[in-house]
Amino acid sequence: MNAQHSKPTRRDALDNRQRILVVAREALAEAGGTSLTAIARRAGVGIGTLYRHFPTREALIVELYRHDIQHLIDLAPALAASRPPLEALREWFEEVARYGRLKYGVAEVIHAAASGGLDDEYYGPFVRAIAVLLDAGAAEGSLKEGLDPEDVLLQLSVLWRLDPERGGEARAARILDLIVDGLRRPLPGTADGTA
Repeated sequence: MNAQHSKPTRRDALDNRQRILVVAREALAEAGGTSLTAIARRAGVGIGTLYRHFPTREALIVELYRHDIQHLIDLAPALAASRPPLEALREWFEEVARYGRLKYGVAEVIHAAASGGLDDEYYGPFVRAIAVLLDAGAAEGSLKEGLDPEDVLLQLSVLWRLDPERGGEARAARILDLIVDGLRRPLPGTADGTA
C-alpha cells in the first residue's frame, strides 16, 4: 500500500484532535467568531479532518469548555498541594481568567449547551475546587475562615464578561487583586484586624 494513501493511525488522529483543540482555543480567545475553516487551516489539517472530530462549531466549543473546566477542577488540588495557599489561589484565579477570555468569545454557545445540563455536570466539582483552595488558606491563616466558595465563584464570573479586546486582561488582573484582597485574613493591628 502506498504510504501517501494509507489511512491515518489512531495516534495521528489523536494528534490532529489535540492540535485542533489547541489552535481553536487560541483562535476563539482572539476572536470568538473565528470560522472552522480558519481553525483547520491554522491547525494544518483539512476541513474534513476537523469535521470528523467536531461535526459542528458547537461541538468544538463544548469540547473546549469541558476540557478547560476539567483542567481547572484538577488544577486546584495540585496547586494547593504544591504552593503556599495565597500563591496557589492567585495562580488558579489567573487560569480562570484565561478561561474567561475563551468563554467571552463563545458565551452564546456555552450558555446554550449549559441549558442542556452541561453546567450542572461541572458546577459541584468546580465549587469543590474553590473550596480546596479556600480551606488551605484558612488552615494556614492567610485567608478568612468560613468563606463560601459559591460566593467566590460569583465574584469570578465577572471575568467572562470582560472584552479581551478592550483591556480585558489588565482589568482581569485588577479584579483578581480586589478579590484576593477581600479574601485575605486581616493582619492584627490593621483597620480590619483585631488589635
